Amino acid sequence: MSVTRPPKPAKLVTGIFLKERGLLETLINELAERLGPIDIISQWFPFDYTSYYETEMGSPLFRRMVAYKNLIEQADLARIKNITNDIELRYSKNGKRTANIDPGYMLCERFVLATGKNYTHRIYIGDGIYADLTLIYQKSGFKKLPWTYPDYYNEKMVSYLKTVREKYMVDLRRDT
Repeated sequence: MSVTRPPKPAKLVTGIFLKERGLLETLINELAERLGPIDIISQWFPFDYTSYYETEMGSPLFRRMVAYKNLIEQADLARIKNITNDIELRYSKNGKRTANIDPGYMLCERFVLATGKNYTHRIYIGDGIYADLTLIYQKSGFKKLPWTYPDYYNEKMVSYLKTVREKYMVDLRRDT
């Protein structure tokens, strides 16, 4: 018989991509107000791995990543994804999003994103939301999976996520 234990808290991370870079500060301020204080903001990443969003959002698109100071309960990911969906809707124009905000969380062993889209490798976590195991951490590095989106496995992104993981491990020691 397995012995149940509460899961460790996680480091909340949101990916934001948009066309109008000037909207970023407004979005970050609202995210901080709704999700908690910001810890680590990435540099700008080009978002040129897919044209999927261009019809809705235009091009070129740019991405920033944001990690938060406060650790979260893993079970809160669905609720957080619905908050970011609400923010996306509020900033939409003419029925089209101006920003896409993807929350996820970092643990020592994995990086998970939330999505409203089902697929074979995604696990339903409630409130219409699925968890996507995006990267695993093994042998001192992140490893991609067959379904990992290319923009989450480029050199700059992996470097940023390693920084977030290191900070998470410090936060975890502090909070436990």
